[in-house]
Formats: sequence, structure tokens, C-alpha cells
Amino acid sequence: MILAALALLAAAPAAQPAPKTLILAFGDSLTAGYNLAPGLGFVPQLQASLRRHGIAATVADGGVSGDTTTGGRARLGWTLDGLPRKPDLIIVELGANDMLRTLDPAIARANLDAILAELDRRHIRVLVAGMRASPSLGAAYVAKFDPIFPALAKAHGAALYPFFMDGVVGVSGMQQGDGLHPTFEGVKRIVTGILPSVKAALK
Repeated sequence: MILAALALLAAAPAAQPAPKTLILAFGDSLTAGYNLAPGLGFVPQLQASLRRHGIAATVADGGVSGDTTTGGRARLGWTLDGLPRKPDLIIVELGANDMLRTLDPAIARANLDAILAELDRRHIRVLVAGMRASPSLGAAYVAKFDPIFPALAKAHGAALYPFFMDGVVGVSGMQQGDGLHPTFEGVKRIVTGILPSVKAALK
């Protein structure tokens, strides 16, 4: 997926600005464009939006459907090593599958802490895309899960977008029939919401 995303650069029309910024969207099915046609997922839509705003960027797809924070931690090193160069920014969007499987929030916290520590070690800027637990899991679970993202972003000096699915969850037409993944309209809402944070993190 990463190579396919980078191939978009070679196929870009001559009128497009030469990409000078490399962003890695390191996440799960929410960034991987689950069940959406090519070009309609988060990665290509974020890239298109950045270019419309005058930012010559390539957004690489580091999303793996079904991935947990444990899986993300395990593949971080070889994902980064497979890129043509060190990215200018990494969007870390993991944790939704931990929550859906009701895994212990302490596991997600430890894994995300390790991921951010490795990115610190490599001197890579990070935008943490937060997740929130479903209220159906109970107040105790929510109280343990939701604070993970702002707390770790603060601890590692990373930028934070508080809730990746903001404006999508529970909104008609924004989620697919499974009630989990965004539709194309949902992706557009996500990109519109996160774009200012991405631009700020790049500065």
C-alpha cells in the first residue's frame, strides 16, 4: 500500500507541483480506505486537499485493516524503513480496533507510547489522531481509554487531533452499513476536520 501511494507521484499530471513533503498515514482501516473505491479513501483525499491548498505533498498509505496498536507497534520499523526517505510528518491513527475488541486500555497506552518513543528517537514529527470509546462499553472503560491520546501527545510533545471520526459517528450518510467505517462523504468530513491540524504540524 505504501508503494502504491507513492506511485501516485509518478502518475501525477505535469501541472501538479513537485511533491516536497512526505506524510505517512500510519493507521488501520479508517486510513486504509476500507470498502471504498480507489481514490476515495483518506490517504488520496488528504493528499488532494493538501495540494489544493498549495502544499506539494505525497501522503503514503500505512494503513492496515484490522490492525491494533500491537500490530502497529510490531510493523512500525519496517514500514518506516520501506519509505524512500524519512517522512516530514506521521499521522498515528490506531486504537479503534483495540477498543472494538475491548482490549485492556493499558495495552493500547503502552503500545502507542512505544510507537511515539520510536518516532521521537527518529526525530519525526507526529500528529496523534485520537479515538474515543463507544459509550456502550461502559463509563469505566471510556474513562480509561479516551484520555490515552491527549496524555501521550502531551508527554511526547506531539500534535493532537482529538477525535479522528469527529463529525462522522452517528451522522446520517457518513458511515457505511457496518456503522464503523466512513463513507466517501465521511472521509471528506474527516479530511476537512483534520486538515488544519496537518498543516499546523508541518510548520
